[in-house]
Amino acid sequence: MRYATLVLVSLFSLHIGHAQIAGRPGAYSRMGFGARGIGMGNAMMAVPTGDVNSYYNPAILPYSGYRNLSATFGILALDRRLNFISYSQPLQPGAGISLAIINSGVTEIDGRDSDGEPTGPLQTSENQAILGFGTQFKGGLSVGINLKLLYHHLYTGITSVTVGVDVGAYLPISNSLSLGATVKDINSKYTWDTSTLFGQSGNDFEDKFPLLYGLGIAWELPDSIGLLAADVEASNESSFHARAGVEFYIIPEVTLRGGIDRMDLKENGNGVRPSVGFTLKKALGDDDIPVVNPDQLALNYTYVIEPFVSSGIHLISLSIGF
Repeated sequence: MRYATLVLVSLFSLHIGHAQIAGRPGAYSRMGFGARGIGMGNAMMAVPTGDVNSYYNPAILPYSGYRNLSATFGILALDRRLNFISYSQPLQPGAGISLAIINSGVTEIDGRDSDGEPTGPLQTSENQAILGFGTQFKGGLSVGINLKLLYHHLYTGITSVTVGVDVGAYLPISNSLSLGATVKDINSKYTWDTSTLFGQSGNDFEDKFPLLYGLGIAWELPDSIGLLAADVEASNESSFHARAGVEFYIIPEVTLRGGIDRMDLKENGNGVRPSVGFTLKKALGDDDIPVVNPDQLALNYTYVIEPFVSSGIHLISLSIGF
C-alpha cells in the first residue's frame, strides 16, 4: 500500500514541470518567478530594471533602484500550486541583496493501494528559500551568488533538506544594451531515506537537479518605449533551450508584455510555452508615474498557455516599491 501511494505522489509532483528537462528533479524551480518574469517568457537574465530579484541572475541586484516587496499567487490546473514572495533592496555604494521563497506542490491526490482501494487524499510540497547577493565593480561589471535552501515533502516521513548555489555575472555594454550569464543549481539535489517507510527494504539515494548554464541579452528600445530580451540555456542533461520576451510601456501607468519559453534548439519538442500579461501602476504620492518609480503599487497579471494541460496558468502579482 505504501509503495503504491508513494509512486502516485511522485508522479503528480513531477507533473508540475512536465517537459522541463525530461521531468528531472526541481522542475517547479525552472517554471520562472513572478508574473512579470514568466510573462516575459523568463528571458530576464540580463534585465536589471523594474522589480528586481535574484532568481534569474543575482548579479543584477546592485542595479536595483529601490526596495521592493512582491507576492505572486498562481492558479494552475490539476490541483497544483505555485506561489512566490520576494524582497530586494540596493546596498550602498554598489551592492544589492534579495530574499525570495518559492512554494509549489499538488493537493487532493487520490491515494490508492495496490488493490485500487482508496487510502485518502495525499499531497506533496516543494519549497525553495533564496538568499541572493550581488556586488558591482568598476566598469559596470557585477557578480552575484544565490544560496538556496531546498525542502521537499514527498510523503509521510519522507522529506529532503539540501542546499544549492547559483552564480551570475552582468555587464552593461551601453545605456541600452546589456549581457548576463549564470550557472544555476550547483549542488542542488534531493536526498532520500526511505527506511522509515519501508524498513529494511528502504534505501538512501540522491536525485540531482540538472546543472544549468545560461547567457542572456537585453535591449532597451529607442525612446524608452519598451524592452526586448532573449536567453539561451543549456544543461548537463544535454538540453538546449531559448526564450524571449518583450514589454511595451503604453503609458506610464500601463505596461504590456509577452514572451515565449522552452523553445527547444536541439530537438523538435512540443513543450513551447507562450505567455502574455500586463502591469498596472499606481503612484503612492502626487507625482506622475515614470516608467520606473520607487514609490508605487503595481499589479501584474500573466496568462501562460501550458502544454499537455487542458487549461493555462494564471499568475497575479502585487508589488510595492519604496
